[in-house]
Amino acid sequence: MSIDSRKVVVVGCGFVGSSSAFALMQSKLFSEMVLIDADHDRAEGEAMDISHGMAFASPMKIYAGTYDDITDAAVIVPPAGANQKPDETRLDLIRKNSAIMKSIIGEIKKRPFEGILLIVSNPVDILTYIALKESGYPANRVIGSGTVLDTGRFRYELGEHLGVDSRSIHAFIIGEHGDSELAAWSEARVGGMPIHDFCELRGHYDHEASMEKIFNSVKNSAYEIIARKHATYYGIAMAVCRICAAIVRNEQSILPVSSLMTGEYGLENVVLSIPAVVDENGIETVVPIELNEKELSELQQSATVLKKVIAEFYPD
Repeated sequence: MSIDSRKVVVVGCGFVGSSSAFALMQSKLFSEMVLIDADHDRAEGEAMDISHGMAFASPMKIYAGTYDDITDAAVIVPPAGANQKPDETRLDLIRKNSAIMKSIIGEIKKRPFEGILLIVSNPVDILTYIALKESGYPANRVIGSGTVLDTGRFRYELGEHLGVDSRSIHAFIIGEHGDSELAAWSEARVGGMPIHDFCELRGHYDHEASMEKIFNSVKNSAYEIIARKHATYYGIAMAVCRICAAIVRNEQSILPVSSLMTGEYGLENVVLSIPAVVDENGIETVVPIELNEKELSELQQSATVLKKVIAEFYPD
């Protein structure tokens, strides 16, 4: 079965799924989009609603389908899962969403799908690991959205603090997409200048206080949004579009997606976010950026947190 590089499938039409579908329609990356949901009427309604905006975008075939429609898709995005509740961590979601993910992967495996799996549901690192194990696909074809959104939030906060375009900032949030994530401050650059040097250029000298404030704002932003509107979905929808663009355009972009560690930083058999080159085949290679001693220790601790959860599902 040949792959149609202009076809995408979204499995799950809740807040994240429908927002991702809407953003993907506007992106003009694809010419065909299939929406799948346990509630087929919901999928039909979302397809109809999004289709009615095509007169203001570009032609695209959007319809509610079934798993039989996935075989020639370039990318499957399965954001199906329970929403995160106030005071509930991403890792608290695992028992609810792991069963949903296993069911989705079971349906996908029944068909000759050869494209990329882009996992979005939380806790994304654990569910990406489960999708990898249950599917048996090569590791490069199973990607998690990881800390792409966290990194976007990080660059936004830094841009606001420094008064510069966030696109001119090169800095990553790495590790778990969750409470044990960390900022790779030692490699952060603004316009090619080390972050502390640029801060001083802008008149900011209290580095430790600013770093703590910005990082905590990034790490807690999802909780703050959920406390106010009960769910987050626009930011992750934009992140989905960014990752899909890297895949279908074969961009070889470097993005902090969730991927399987195979010795990087001494880590193995765990999925977490490290910058990686993303192209039409998924993950081409992981880019192990240089970390200082404190950051390396925090990354290894983040991996330990994730491994403890993984061990509940895969003891061996």
